[in-house]
Amino acid sequence: MPSDTGALTHPVSARTPPAPDKHAPGEAGYRRVLLALFAAGVATFTLLFSTQALLPALSADLGVSPGAASWTVSATTAALALAVLPLSAVSERFGRQKTMAWSLTAAVLLGLALPFAPDLGSLIALRTLQGVAIAGIPASAIAFIAEEVRARAVIGAVGLFVAGNSIGGMAGRILTGWTADAWGWRAALATVAVLSLLCAVAFRVLLPRARHFTAAPLAPRALARTVRGHLSDGLMRRLYTIGLLFMTVFGSVYTMIGYRLAGEPFGLSAGLIGSVFVIYLVGTGCSAAAGRLVARLGRRGTLYAAAGTTAAGLLLTIGDSLAAVLTGLVLLTAGFFAGHAVASASVSHAAKTGKAQASALYQVAYYTGNSAGATAGALAFHAVGWSGVVVLGLTALTGVTGITIRATLLATAATRSAAHDGARNHPRATVRAQPSAHGPVSGEPTGQPIRAGLTGTAGGTGGETIR
Repeated sequence: MPSDTGALTHPVSARTPPAPDKHAPGEAGYRRVLLALFAAGVATFTLLFSTQALLPALSADLGVSPGAASWTVSATTAALALAVLPLSAVSERFGRQKTMAWSLTAAVLLGLALPFAPDLGSLIALRTLQGVAIAGIPASAIAFIAEEVRARAVIGAVGLFVAGNSIGGMAGRILTGWTADAWGWRAALATVAVLSLLCAVAFRVLLPRARHFTAAPLAPRALARTVRGHLSDGLMRRLYTIGLLFMTVFGSVYTMIGYRLAGEPFGLSAGLIGSVFVIYLVGTGCSAAAGRLVARLGRRGTLYAAAGTTAAGLLLTIGDSLAAVLTGLVLLTAGFFAGHAVASASVSHAAKTGKAQASALYQVAYYTGNSAGATAGALAFHAVGWSGVVVLGLTALTGVTGITIRATLLATAATRSAAHDGARNHPRATVRAQPSAHGPVSGEPTGQPIRAGLTGTAGGTGGETIR
């Protein structure tokens, strides 16, 4: 989780040697930072979703329902959601590097114990503890980059960390699927643990010693005040809700898709089901392209497009054609990642203070959505089959669309009000207020942007903020 201020700076006197330079591209230290955090990203998401592709195998071997098996995913993500904020405070006190190192070590040790879980209850308990351990990595990694890497290289470094997350999530599911096909789910979890152990060793060996961290005292009251401030802001609540609802769709579909593809009429093996997660690469590309889409459609327009694309993908998965189901997953993944990118970026844009805590709260909502989606999706699938998962997803997307429509109406009303005030105060001035073709509503009677609804920019450049 990024720090609000980055490293604290102190006046340099004649007796105080200058602080070491931050890592920059082309230097060995910068390359080590990139490789170390890439390894941490791979390990994090390989471990976090290690059981997702194995749910049908868990149900068959342990004799449990899809709903019960899904708790091996939802308990982990729920624990991560609860632990992100406290561990971000711990990293402020004890250091990002130490927090990441100990979190990764604990997560790997728990991963090594998972194959020996005697029953589902023990497996869920271990996965819950693993979620708490994993939370220390996203709570610290971005802040470490901001403090130790030169400003002009931060985006590239963060991008590689996120790429590690994406590749780890995809590779872990594919690896577990094919390993389970050959040797069973316990061997699959052992393979993931060994891969993560190698990543953890690489992380410890490669990551340079932190040089710009300044410890801050634990201040739970100040943290609570900042959190309350964000949660009392209607804009932030709506952004968090959008992230939660999008992730509810994504979590329910990808948690239950294994059961859908393992059953009739498809009958795919665990290995082939795991390979379906290569579709995640579509999401990686859509996240990178979201900025260009916002430049064309604005933030609200992009959210409408993302929700529509996700809904179209959901509907395609209803059919009994494997090609249609896979096409639907591609569209759903593209829409989800585009919507998630807009919502998460809007949080950073809208938070004027406490940006670190604002981002952490978005992660809480995001992973809560995943946990809720996995659990609700399993219940819906058990009750009425795949159509229940689709109805759940469409309901969540209706919520996203409703929030965005409300923002549009507020922006339009604010624009008209400002135009009316401008005409009254300046009767000789010509005041224009019209909706942009790209989605944002523009109205500039005073030359200042209007912050209501999605505060519009005339050209649909995405400078508006969800209200």
